[in-house]
Amino acid sequence: MQMVVGLGNPGPRYETTRHNAGFMVLDLLAGELGINFNSSRHQAFIGRGMVGERRVLLVKPQTFMNNSGQAVAPLARWYGIAPAEMVIVHDDLDLAPGRMRIRPGGSSGGHRGLQSIITALGTTAIPRLKIGIGRPQEGENVVDYVLRPFSEGDWALVGPVLLKAARALRFLLEGGGLEEAMNRFNSRRER
Repeated sequence: MQMVVGLGNPGPRYETTRHNAGFMVLDLLAGELGINFNSSRHQAFIGRGMVGERRVLLVKPQTFMNNSGQAVAPLARWYGIAPAEMVIVHDDLDLAPGRMRIRPGGSSGGHRGLQSIITALGTTAIPRLKIGIGRPQEGENVVDYVLRPFSEGDWALVGPVLLKAARALRFLLEGGGLEEAMNRFNSRRER
């Protein structure tokens, strides 16, 4: 079984905010795979399905972003899923809107939701897919920025990358390797 975790904050107030990019990608992937989030366990909405011969678990923690590990670690234990069998999908301030990166692991880069998962699982070796949201303007509060909806201009850049991220996840779930996914889907460096 593979587990894909989209990070975000629960409730309609946060639905279209930058911090909910992970939820947005999971919703697109679930729609494409015909998976419904029709159950809950360990403070998370869960969708179960099959991709080829592989069982898939799609997870949207409902703990609020900074406590995502409180949902992810118990679910991983419950289903017997190792960190290497997961992909965490989250927003990233250090990537410009319209860019994405797949990584095999590493530090949280200051992302508190990812840090919560790293702490709860006791490892940084957790594959992740990062969605670029860009940085706030100088003097603008980071928390206010990530909890605000994308601007109209950003949506024009972010919308296509959310679809690309869902395709990348499907590629991984269909058995594509992580390195091949990185080569195929990671945004190229800007010149």
